[in-house]
Amino acid sequence: MIDLLPTPWHWANAIGIAFVVGAAKTGVPGLGFLAVPWLAWVLAPNSLLSVGALLPLLICADIMAVWLYRKNPAVHHLWKLLPWVLIGMAAGTALILALPQERFNAAIGGTVMVMIAVHLWRKWRKRNDPPGHAVGAGVGIIAGTTTTLANAAGPVMNVYLLAQRMPKEDFIAAGAWFFFTVNLMKLPIYIGLSEFGHGTKLMITGQTLLMDACLVPAVVLGSLVGRRIIPLIPQRTFEAVMLILAAAAAVGLLLK
Repeated sequence: MIDLLPTPWHWANAIGIAFVVGAAKTGVPGLGFLAVPWLAWVLAPNSLLSVGALLPLLICADIMAVWLYRKNPAVHHLWKLLPWVLIGMAAGTALILALPQERFNAAIGGTVMVMIAVHLWRKWRKRNDPPGHAVGAGVGIIAGTTTTLANAAGPVMNVYLLAQRMPKEDFIAAGAWFFFTVNLMKLPIYIGLSEFGHGTKLMITGQTLLMDACLVPAVVLGSLVGRRIIPLIPQRTFEAVMLILAAAAAVGLLLK
């Protein structure tokens, strides 16, 4: 852990990342995309550990979000995506084994931009009906692939959830349950990749787990702050912020 976070400056950044992860899960989901490049930057030159190191923090935040929104029934909107997500996770695992991870950033960013464009087109055409089953299947596969490759399914799912026209608290609750399930399923994949000699691409180590354990209080604090913030945000503002953050995440991936 000393090698990963050797100075107070590194620790301050790591605490900030953990806080953002917690707040993103319970208050402003689009903020979560900041954690991926931010942690990679903090852990440089060990930045390739960042994907694996981030996953336990995400799961901790998922647990907080699921508990805080445990009475919300909106998760039923997403269970139908789960079989397609599993297909995407299998594809993502195969791609990790076959190709360098950096090749996927542009593809993920481009996919998110296309989804945003379709969402805006539907609003312009005043199409208020939720996307059909075929769109849901495609989103599930894309989300499964991108979350396995780089913990980057957040913008994909945020645009899809916006198209469902959910109230903001339903939006967050559905995403919380969905990612709690998906991130738990990713954990054995990441551990398996590390065990079988692919640690240069994704790795969960004793050092990353110890670092994550020290950052749990910041995740919890961020989750509680996010839960307090969300009732203060108007619905239309919330939707606009989600689109802007999703677009920013996509541009960041395209330029990375």
